[in-house]
Formats: sequence, C-alpha cells, structure tokens
Amino acid sequence: MFMSPSTVSSSRRTGALKRVLQGLTLSLLCAAGSAHAQSHPFGSHHQAYHPSTLRVSAGQAAADSATSNFYWQWKSRYVEPGCQPGEYRVRASTGDGAHVVSEGQGYGMLIAAMMAGQDVQARTIFDGLHRYNRRHPSQNNPDLMAWAQDSSCSDILDHDSATDGDLDIAYALLLADEQWGSSGAIDYASEATRVLNAIAASNVNPTTRLVNLGDWIKWPEDTKYYYATRSSDWMLGHFRSFIGRAGADWSQVLSAHQTLIETMQNRYASSTGLLPDFIINTHATPRPADANFLEAPHDGSYSWNAARVPWRLGIDAAISGDTRSRDAASRISRWIRGKTGGNPSNIRAGYTLAGRAIEPYNDMVFMAPFAVAATTDSGGQAWLDRLWNEIVSTAPTEDYYGDTLKLLSMLCVSRNWLTP
Repeated sequence: MFMSPSTVSSSRRTGALKRVLQGLTLSLLCAAGSAHAQSHPFGSHHQAYHPSTLRVSAGQAAADSATSNFYWQWKSRYVEPGCQPGEYRVRASTGDGAHVVSEGQGYGMLIAAMMAGQDVQARTIFDGLHRYNRRHPSQNNPDLMAWAQDSSCSDILDHDSATDGDLDIAYALLLADEQWGSSGAIDYASEATRVLNAIAASNVNPTTRLVNLGDWIKWPEDTKYYYATRSSDWMLGHFRSFIGRAGADWSQVLSAHQTLIETMQNRYASSTGLLPDFIINTHATPRPADANFLEAPHDGSYSWNAARVPWRLGIDAAISGDTRSRDAASRISRWIRGKTGGNPSNIRAGYTLAGRAIEPYNDMVFMAPFAVAATTDSGGQAWLDRLWNEIVSTAPTEDYYGDTLKLLSMLCVSRNWLTP
C-alpha cells in the first residue's frame, strides 16, 4: 500500500508561507527517511562478487533498472497487510488453501532487505513480515514459523515448520541487522540468533548434518523421512554466512551438503548435474526419492522443488568463488545450455536426472534460476545474455512462485544480492 503526501492548497496563502510549509514538509520527510536509513541501498553494489563471475552485457545501469521495475510490479501483486495492525504478508495462494506460506515470508524478507533504499517502505514491510511470522509459531518449535495460513490468517495444513522458510527468515534477519542495525523496535540480531538456534535444534539432522524437511521430523516416529532432505533447501550461501554464529558448526553443515551434491551429481546425473527434488537414505547410500515420496510423482526428478537449485548453488559460487559450489552450478549450466541449443525458449518445466523433459512447456520457475547458474559458466556469456533478455521481457506470470523466483534471480544476476 502506497502512501501519498497530503497536499494543501489555498488561494489566500502567500508564496512565502507556501515555501515555509514546503520546507517543513521536506524536513519531516528527510527525518523520517533517516530513521529508516540503510547501510547498503539497492544499486550500491556493496557486495563483491568473485572476479570470474559473469555480468550481463546489457550493463549495470540497465540491469538495476530492470530489477527495480520488476520489483514494483511484484510488490503491487503480492505484498499485502496481514490480519493485525503492523503486519505484512506475501500472498502465495498455492491452491491447497494456503494463502500464505513460510517460504514466501522468507522470500519477502530477503527482497525487502535488498530493496532498501529503492523502496522507502522496505523496513516497514520487513518488520511487518516478521511480526506476522511471530504470530504464527510452529507447534513443534515455537521459534520457527508454522508453514501455512489461510486468507483469514488461521494456521492450516498442520502447524509445523518448513526448513526453507526457516533458513531464509534467519538469513534475512541477519541482513536486516546489517542494513538497519538492531537498536530499533526489533532486535534483528537477537531474533536471528533465536531462529538459528531453533534451526540447529529442529532442522539439522544430528547424524548427517544435512537439513531435514521441517521440525515435524522425529525419531523414531518418522523413520521414512528422518534421513531425507530436499535439494532446494541446500542454501550453501546461507550456511557459509552462518559460520561462527549461533546454533551449529555451520562449516560442517556446509561441507556435508557439498559432499552430497557431488555424490548425487556423479552417481545419478553424470551427464546433466541435475539434482532430484528429494533425496533419501542419506545416512547410508543416498539416492533419489521414489515417486510420490512426499509431494508428487516426480519427487525423484528435477522438478518444481529442485528448480531452485541453480539459484541456491549459483549465488554461493558467484559471490564466494568456492570451487565446489562453482563446479556444481556450472555443470548444470553447461548441460542446460547444450540441451536447449542456447535458446531459453527451449527450457522445459522439469527433467529426469538423465535430462529427458517431463513437461512440454516452459515456465519461469525453471528459467530464472538457470540465469544465476549461468553467471558461473565460463563459456556461457551469450547464454546468460539470452536468458536475461528473455526474463526481463517476460510479463509477470501472475503466479507467486514464478514471479518471486524471477525477482530473486534478477537480484542475484544484477549484483544486488547481499550477504550479512
């Protein structure tokens, strides 16, 4: 919701009084803005990327402009007030009755922290998203968020957490502390520590050091799922930023995921590098999940969850330059570049690990994350440029998932991503 300044007009006012009032208004606006001043405004490119990371040929100014323009479209479609004063939520409308999901709340917090300086409401939105999250605690660990609510803000579909939302929320709180400090109404640093401790207690398998599916996973009640993990939750850049912070030995967590990525790519996708939505048997011989393991017939394929993997792996490689991350991300990029003949229109919505298309159509959910991986692909400059042009020229899909992944990917490729 946008607030417009009030206008005052009267033919009886003198020009001098008008100038006094205008000066007072400007002073008040500047004071309000300074209260929300950010350390790293959008477009400042504070975050250094690795020297080998590719840039789009369109140029930095054009990339910033395209990302900002799409942000305003995204915000107008998906950011809305919550059910209590001072709350905000990201409208997901997933089709299973969930109007809001913790994944979307985490995405919204990431976006708000990175758009600070471009949007004067960024901190207000961030704080509102956080307030909403705190009003919806998981029934298992109240320091994590219940993963789904209906349009009336009632928790539905169990009251458990989902690991991806938890991780993005923790990371975003660290970004907020970096952007605005923690001396205001919300102590972002303390809140991040609280969530990180909860993630370590409820979302990290103590044996494998891999993230689980959510805080509902218990031993021995959930033997089917206890040694399972979702590839789209492998947020290598988050784990890297968590090192030295509360909760866990995050360096072990990072290494465990990189080792599993190498195992899965070499053993099950040697020609493609693709990862499946879900991986099971992680304590022994990891393998792709069977059909309908948790969500869908393609749980063991590169499908609607794993579509985020090129983004998650790609942004860690693009910033850190870590060899293991770069090898994993560029391997996927080289394959899809060859598979499509360098034409983004030939991307399809899902693949088997061997590279056979699952659906006959393209979708932004799959296309946008490939652009992040393309920045790590030394031979992929033309491919990156074609992906970027296609992404920028595509109108909003009116689908929360596709539009949000598009915006997050644009933040990465335009070099507006931040690390705490």
